[in-house]
Amino acid sequence: MKIYAPQNPAARAKRAASVVVLLALAVVVGPQAFANDASEDSAVAVQADTYTVAPGETLWAIASSVTPANGDVWETVAAIQRLNVMQSSSLRAGEQLLIPTLDV
Repeated sequence: MKIYAPQNPAARAKRAASVVVLLALAVVVGPQAFANDASEDSAVAVQADTYTVAPGETLWAIASSVTPANGDVWETVAAIQRLNVMQSSSLRAGEQLLIPTLDV
């Protein structure tokens, strides 16, 4: 089986233009495809206090005790979990937690 490509000047010019467009697209899109999103990877300084978990305490109880009156306890729970890289809300007595200092 033979593949036939026309060799006239118009066909060559069309192929060359296609190659140039594809290369230009690769130059523009390529670096963006491999770039890291700075908002996800950059470290953000957070003020935090250390808290020792007492027997029977829950993450919700700790979060509600440090959440300002007009704040959302769910957001505080999520912030504590992010700050301590927690996969769940399970706690053990004696565990040290970083608690973000929230603005009142």
